[in-house]
Amino acid sequence: YRERKHLGALLCKQILDAVSADLKNTVFSFIPNTAEVSFYGMVEGLHSYIRQVQKDTLINRKDSLSDEQLDELLSMNPRVEKLAIKDVKLRTFITQDADRQDMVAHVYDTTYGVIKNDTDTLVAVDDSIVRGTTLKQSIIKIIDRLHPKRIIIVSSAPQIRYPDCYGIDMSKMGQFVAFEAAIQLLKSRGLEHIIEEVYQKCKASLLLPKEEIVNHVKDIYRPFTQEEISAQITKIITPDNIKAEVKVIYQTLDNLHVACPNHSGDWYFSGNYPTPGGNKVVNKAFVNWKEGNNQRAY
Repeated sequence: YRERKHLGALLCKQILDAVSADLKNTVFSFIPNTAEVSFYGMVEGLHSYIRQVQKDTLINRKDSLSDEQLDELLSMNPRVEKLAIKDVKLRTFITQDADRQDMVAHVYDTTYGVIKNDTDTLVAVDDSIVRGTTLKQSIIKIIDRLHPKRIIIVSSAPQIRYPDCYGIDMSKMGQFVAFEAAIQLLKSRGLEHIIEEVYQKCKASLLLPKEEIVNHVKDIYRPFTQEEISAQITKIITPDNIKAEVKVIYQTLDNLHVACPNHSGDWYFSGNYPTPGGNKVVNKAFVNWKEGNNQRAY
C-alpha cells in the first residue's frame, strides 16, 4: 500500500511539467479500480507541491499581497474528481483476447458537468498500461465526451516491455504496447535490420545452455528514450475522431526503485531477469513473435 502511494507521489513532477503547473485548469482523476491507491499518493504529492509554492511566495515576496492575491494563493487546491466508474463485476485483464475488445466498451461510465469544455486538462492515473486495449477501446473515448482540451494518461508503473515467467500470464511479446511502439519506431526510422539481428541472436541463443543466454530483446528498445516510446504509445492507443490532445506519461524505472527499495524484481520493465531461465523465455517469446507463432514462451 505504501509503495503504491509513493509511486503516485513520485509522478507529480512529470505531471506538473506536462500541465505547466496550471492547477486551475487541470482535473485529476484515476482509472478504477486498481489505480486508486497510487492516485491518493499523487494527490498528497500535489498538496505538498502547493504548500511549498505558498510558503515560497509568502517568504520571498518583497511587497505585500493584496487580500485578493492572498485569497487566491491560499485557495490553491488540486481539482480532484472521480470521473470514470467501473462495473465491479467485470474484469478486463483476465478476459480472453477474443472477447476483450467487445467487452471493454461496456465496462466504464463517466461523470458529466465537471470539466470546463475545451479548457481543462484531464489527468487520469492508471496502475499500468500493458496492452493499451482498454484505453483505446473504451476509456479515452468516454472521457473525450467530457470535452477536455487535453487528456493525459499517467501510468504509475514503468513501461512493461518484457514477458513474465514467474506467475503472471504475460508471455507474448506482441501483447505489450511498449514493444509494439518500439517495433513501429524501428520501422519508421529505417532500422528494421535491428529486428532481424535480434531474431537471429535470439534463435541462436535457444541452442545454448540456459546459463549462457542473455536477453537480446533489450536491443529492440536501445535506440529510443522512454519519452520517444511513450509518444509512440500515445499514437497507438489514441482512437480515431478524438478531439482532445492525448499524452501518455509513464513512471520511470529509477522512481520505481525509490518507491520500492526492498523489492528488486523489475524484469517486466528492465529485462533484468533474476534467473537464466528468464532470459531464455524472453528470447523465445521474441522468436515466437517474429515467426508468427502465437504460443506462450514457456
